[in-house]
Amino acid sequence: MSVLSAQPSVAIAQSVSTHHSVWKTSIRFTIIATLLFGVGYPLLVTGIAEIVFPHKAAGSLITKDGQIIGSRLLAQSFTTDRYFHPRPSAAGNGYDATSSGGSNMAQSNAKLVQRIQGDIDKLSAANAGKPVPIDLVTTSGSGLDPDITPDAAFYQAPRVAKARGIGVDRVRKLIEAHIARRQLGLLGEPRVNVLELNLDLDKTAQ
Repeated sequence: MSVLSAQPSVAIAQSVSTHHSVWKTSIRFTIIATLLFGVGYPLLVTGIAEIVFPHKAAGSLITKDGQIIGSRLLAQSFTTDRYFHPRPSAAGNGYDATSSGGSNMAQSNAKLVQRIQGDIDKLSAANAGKPVPIDLVTTSGSGLDPDITPDAAFYQAPRVAKARGIGVDRVRKLIEAHIARRQLGLLGEPRVNVLELNLDLDKTAQ
């Protein structure tokens, strides 16, 4: 065999060796990255969270008489006049944590306009002469927003007070006690957690 005829064979062997090396490196990197970032990192962060913030890491669950009744992070439906109502929800059939999402309807959608106008008319009839807070007739992006604005809570105060036979001022003071301010005075907006407010309402005004 001549030297010239041997050179192509050497080049092919080197090419095959390099090709195999690239595949082996890629597979190894994928396995290591998956174990580190797909398994190890989540377990590490979860473990630290459970030690430093155990209540939040467990889902910010709220219990009553030893039973879990909800989470302060998820809205749930309240329909009677005795309770404050959360924002409307388009998650599943309403407040479905397994089907989080909005309606994806445009502002020009006739069905959306009709639904909002119907809610406005219903709320206005119970509290005539006062503008309806926008969050009482619009859904959030998740459909599970647990908070409402202080204005939305104060708007419902007369209805709740009447249904429970107590003074409006007493209900308003309860709302004020549940207003969460901006974080660090800058982040977010003042808000009221509906579930926590209703639970406190049951304790103070049966």
